[in-house]
Amino acid sequence: MATLFGSTHSLSHPITRTNFSSSSQTPPPSQPPNQNPQPQTPPPSQPLSATAAEPPSPVNVQQQKPSKSARLSTSADSTDWIASSLTRRFGLGAGLAWAGFLAFGVVSEQIKTRLEVSQQETNTRVVEKEEEVVLPNGIRYYELKIGGGATPRPGDLVVIDVKGSIQGSGQVFVDTFGGDGRKKRPLALVMGSRPYSKGICEGIETVLKSMKAGGKRRVIITPNLGFGEEGADLGTGLQIPPSATLEYVIEVEKVSIAPA
Repeated sequence: MATLFGSTHSLSHPITRTNFSSSSQTPPPSQPPNQNPQPQTPPPSQPLSATAAEPPSPVNVQQQKPSKSARLSTSADSTDWIASSLTRRFGLGAGLAWAGFLAFGVVSEQIKTRLEVSQQETNTRVVEKEEEVVLPNGIRYYELKIGGGATPRPGDLVVIDVKGSIQGSGQVFVDTFGGDGRKKRPLALVMGSRPYSKGICEGIETVLKSMKAGGKRRVIITPNLGFGEEGADLGTGLQIPPSATLEYVIEVEKVSIAPA
C-alpha cells in the first residue's frame, strides 16, 4: 500500500477528467425501459404487403356449403365440360357421340315405360263371367278385369280407383271413378304403409296383393278387415256403422316404385 500511494511517478501524469467534468450541455434523456420502441418504417424498396400482415380470416363452412340448385348446376356444368373436352380433343364427332349417349338414356326410359304400358293393355282382358273367389280370411271377390301389368309388392306405389259402399244400405262413402259431372281422382297408396287414406281399410290392401296393374275387382270385405266393431267417422256426415260389411269396386291403374 505504501509503495502504491507513495510513488511520485504514478502521480506525475495528469488524470484526464473529460468524462467527469461538468458540462454546460445536458445529455439527452434516456428512454424509459417500459416504453416500447417505435416500429421502424420499412424501406421503400421493399413495401410491406397488407394481405401478408393481416391474419387469415376464418372460413365459414356453413356458408360455403353448396345448395341443391348449385349442385344441379355443377352436375350440368360437368356434363357440358365433358362434351366440350371431348370435342376439343377428339373433334366434333366425339362431342356429338356424348350428347347422343345422354339422349339415348332418356329415350330408353321413355321406350321402356311405353312398352310396359303397351304390354299391360295387351294382356289385360275383360272377364266374361264373374266367378266368386273366397279367401281364407273371409274376403270374397269377383274378377271384372284381369290385369296384364305388374303385381304390387311391399313398398310399391299403387294408384287405384275405388268405389266403396255399405252393404245393405248402399250408402257410398268413397268414389274416385268420377262420372255425373264429377272429376276422376285416383288414390295413391304405398303397400305396407299406415295410416290408410280416407275410406280405405286393411281388406283393400289384402286384395291388392293378388291383383295386377290394369285389373278390376268387386270385393266384399268382412267387418274384421274393414272398420271393425266401432265403425268410423269419415267426416262430412259420412259414418261407417259398427260391424259393417263393405263392398268395393277396385281398379289398379299403375304399379311403380315408390319415390325415396
